[in-house]
Amino acid sequence: MSKQKWDDRYKETGFAYGTAPNEFFKLWLEKLSPGKILMPADGEGRNGVFAAQKGWNVTSMDLSEEGKEKAMALAKDKLVPLQYLVGDLNDLSFEESSFDAIGLIYAHFPGPIKSKLHQKLSLYLKPGGIIIFEAFSKSHLPIVQQNPAVGGPRDLATLFSIEEIENDFSKYENLYLKEELFELSEGKYHNGTGSVVRFVGKKL
Repeated sequence: MSKQKWDDRYKETGFAYGTAPNEFFKLWLEKLSPGKILMPADGEGRNGVFAAQKGWNVTSMDLSEEGKEKAMALAKDKLVPLQYLVGDLNDLSFEESSFDAIGLIYAHFPGPIKSKLHQKLSLYLKPGGIIIFEAFSKSHLPIVQQNPAVGGPRDLATLFSIEEIENDFSKYENLYLKEELFELSEGKYHNGTGSVVRFVGKKL
């Protein structure tokens, strides 16, 4: 989706994907000691704000100014600090090895650049740092075509396979890597059974 489409979605009343954190992200984040975490494609901030509630120093980012407004309102409501940058990940940069964790939750980048962006993000993660990843798999395409309410890209190249994750994050210890069917119930736009790839990796 384009910046304009995300702005339009986040401009709607209510939170597009709810205010509760993604279940997989919550499960794994709670296993970690708080530090600095980067949250690309954090949208309306449900995951970044949850991390802040758990004591993390959070840098969220997204293309959408409307997403930032919602996220900052949610952070204010939950009484937590949140740094939120608006811009294209290609144009934003951080110091190498400056984050203890990265949360990639439904961060669907265009097919031709997604591996490059994953490798760029890896540079920002400290050795021993953790990536928590959940996104729709390539097997999800016929599912969303049958049930648009479950959400997700309609472009195969933007969806993920286990092999792509293994290649993009080859210098990681795999703590968890599976393709799973999962019942989504996240706000207005993630409802129904979806096929997802879930990955937790520790940078070597």
